[in-house]
Formats: sequence, C-alpha cells, structure tokens
Amino acid sequence: MPNPYARIFAAPGTKGFTVAGLIGRMPVAMTNVGIITMLAATHGSYALAGAVAATFTLSMALLTPQVSRLADRYGQRRVLPPATAVSVTSLLLMLLCVRAEAPLWLLFACAVPSGTMPNMSAMARARWTEIHRGTPRLHTAYSFESVADELTFITGPALSVLLSTMVFAQAGPLAAAAFLALGVSLFVAQRGTEPPVRAPQGATGRGARVLGAPVAVLVLTLVAAGMIVGTVDVVAVAFAEDLGAPGASGIVLSAYALGSAVSGLAFGALNPPWRAHTMLLLAVVGTALTTLPLVAVGGIAALSLVVLLSGVFFAPTMILVMTLIESVVPPARLTEGMTWALTGLTVGTALGTLAAGTAVESSGTTGGFLVAVVAGLAALGIVATGTPLLRRATATADRRGEGAASATLAAGPEEET
Repeated sequence: MPNPYARIFAAPGTKGFTVAGLIGRMPVAMTNVGIITMLAATHGSYALAGAVAATFTLSMALLTPQVSRLADRYGQRRVLPPATAVSVTSLLLMLLCVRAEAPLWLLFACAVPSGTMPNMSAMARARWTEIHRGTPRLHTAYSFESVADELTFITGPALSVLLSTMVFAQAGPLAAAAFLALGVSLFVAQRGTEPPVRAPQGATGRGARVLGAPVAVLVLTLVAAGMIVGTVDVVAVAFAEDLGAPGASGIVLSAYALGSAVSGLAFGALNPPWRAHTMLLLAVVGTALTTLPLVAVGGIAALSLVVLLSGVFFAPTMILVMTLIESVVPPARLTEGMTWALTGLTVGTALGTLAAGTAVESSGTTGGFLVAVVAGLAALGIVATGTPLLRRATATADRRGEGAASATLAAGPEEET
C-alpha cells in the first residue's frame, strides 16, 4: 500500500513551502511564553508579564485574521512581508525597551502591533488545499499539518524558555522574531505553490461573510478544545509538584502530545466513509468522555495514561474542523477562515491557562481538572447543537460545487480556458 504522506509530497514545491512554514510557525508557539519568561526575569512581576503577554495574544487574535484576509485578497507574497516586518520590528522594539528599562506602557504599545504576526499554519494549509483540492490527499495534508502544529507547540515554548533562562532574558522573543523573518522570507520565495488570488463573490453569494454560524461553531469548538490543552499544561505542572516530582510534568505533557501526534498521523492515512460533521461529533464525544477521569487520577502514570487517551481525539478534531472550514468557506477567503479557527485554538489555550491557574490556586489540582471537564462538555454541546448547521452548510457547498463542475463541462474546452 503506497505511503499516503509520500503521495502528498510528490507534488512539486511541497517540500520547500513545508520546511519554510515549519520555521515560520515557530514564533506563534514561542512568543507568548517568551514574553512571560523575559519580563518575569527582568521586572520580577508575573502580573506585568502576564498582562503584556495577554495584550500580545489578544492583538494577534484580532489582527492575524485580517492579515489572512488581505493575503486571500492580494496574494501571500504581497501581504506577508510587510505584516512580518511590522511584527518583527515591534518585537525588537519591545526587547530594546526592556533593555533600556523604558516606561512600562511602551511594552504594551509594542505588544499590540506585534500581533500582525502571520499565521503560517493557515498559509500552508491554503497551499495544500490549492494543490490537493477535491482529492483524498487533502485529508492527509491536513493531518500532516495538525501533527506539525502539535510538534511546534511542544518544542516552541520549551525552546523559548530555555533561551531566556540559560542565555539571556530577551533571547526567547529574539529567536521568535528571527524564526518569523527567516520562515516568511523562505515561504514567500516559493511562488510556484502560492494560491492564486480569486475575485470575491458578490454580497449575496457564498463569499458574503466568513464568520457565519457554521464557522462560528467550528471556531468555538476549537476554543473549547484549546481550553483543555491550556488546562493540561498548567495542572500537569501543579499535579507533579504536589507529588514532589516537578520534573514528571514533562512526562504528562509528552504523553498528551504523543497521543495527538500518533492519532493525527493514523487518521491522515485513513479515508473514513462518514461525513466530516458526523466524525467531528464522534471526536468531540471522545474528547468530552476522556476529560472525566482527570478528576480521579492519583499518580503520574495514571494521569499520563488519561491524557494520552485524551490527546488521541485532539488531532482528529483539528483535522475535521479544517476539513469543514474548507467546505463552508469560499475559496477566495479560505486562509482567513482557517486563521479564525486557529485563532480560536490560541484564544482557548490562553483562557484555559488562566482559568486552570485560578482554579488550582483556589481549589487545588482537582479544581483545575474540572476546567477541562467543563470545556469538554462545552465542546460537545457546541458541536451537538451546531451539527445541523454544519450538515446544511456542507450540503449547500456540495450542490454549489456540483453546479460549478456542470457549468464547466457545459462550457466546453474553449470556454473553460
């Protein structure tokens, strides 16, 4: 049986933009924790560090989808370099402000424009969609991207913290800025795989808006899933510390990532016969069920097993959300739609971190794990309620696709060209 992952990379140019995209997406995972580590070391205040990092995260949640919308409208090579220049320059100015002990308000002023950081995961997915649209290989490509995201969020924060604690305080955010500049430069140089600019449809067509009800369901699903990820990140550390083995938290987090990565690769090698909205509901049911044992675990081994099982459902959920985004969002605004979904994951992770940290302070690790349980049940409620919307949206998209194909065939070869 042919390797499905070898087949997606057989297309010309895929290896080049993939490597560039992997480099360029590292800063999304590195910057937030890098700012926290830097300011905690230089100013001795986690409150300040958290506030500046939260400002950056909120700015990125608002600005990055706009960058993606412009990339859809004008092309990646015209939009990504200036957006990257603004983000990199702002990050460097923040580091200079820290170095010069400038007024604190300047840190916040630099954090806001830093949020123009392009979402390279969405940019790469847009290229895969253009190359493999309408084939089973697109499912495999989305699976690969989800695993790549998972690996980025494993290595990125650890690298950022290591640099800021072992080299110098600003080293983590500085490395993030360097990765961003290098990755985007290499990415936009791969012009052969850049998606073409498509004219948006009219106000009454499918392109009228991206954030309609179906996309809102998918974004909120990833907000809830992100809250589970953020909760596991925080409570695993507290749980291990309570047991007197702080280093064991790495085992727990690795187990979660391993479960997600393996299931993502396996899911990408399959071609399930069910519709994406049905599989998403099943994946979210699994997500919700696997959060319930968290409140009853009593040791590192048990916690590692539970989060391993929970991680098994994370990558398929991501893959299915992206598959549905590709179905219900107009091609002319695909990158923007994917970026909104990925932004939902980022915001959810930040909310989970905040909520779980607060719960651990007040109620211990059991209270922290309850945040994951609530998030899992919320994800299930969102998808269960939204499944009819997703079913209708995908059915409408399928009819439009069939209509477009029929029109192309009817036009004949000369009109088609």
